[in-house]
Amino acid sequence: MTHDHFTYRVTWSPEDGEHVGLCAEFPSLSWLAATPEGALAGIRKVVAEAVHDMETNGEKVPDPIADRTYSGEFKVRIPPQAHRALVMQAAEQGVSLNRLASAKLCA
Repeated sequence: MTHDHFTYRVTWSPEDGEHVGLCAEFPSLSWLAATPEGALAGIRKVVAEAVHDMETNGEKVPDPIADRTYSGEFKVRIPPQAHRALVMQAAEQGVSLNRLASAKLCA
């Protein structure tokens, strides 16, 4: 498996005074560097090493988020009062509860 498909992010860390490279599929890994480019290169290297070690030890490597298939459906549990309020909002707007919830989530 290649580490090129994983989801990387670089952000500033005020606590460390440096840029930090992160990988969504490996939340316990990070890399600090003075530049964003260094942080990205560092986290990519750390992830590549982790993937190699996992493969060597017969461990399952996480599937990259970008390569996964999504159905577009997920279930959310909310209190009954919130459910009722959303149903009333949907009815008042003349849309389905699904359409209302989708619009609120994507706003």
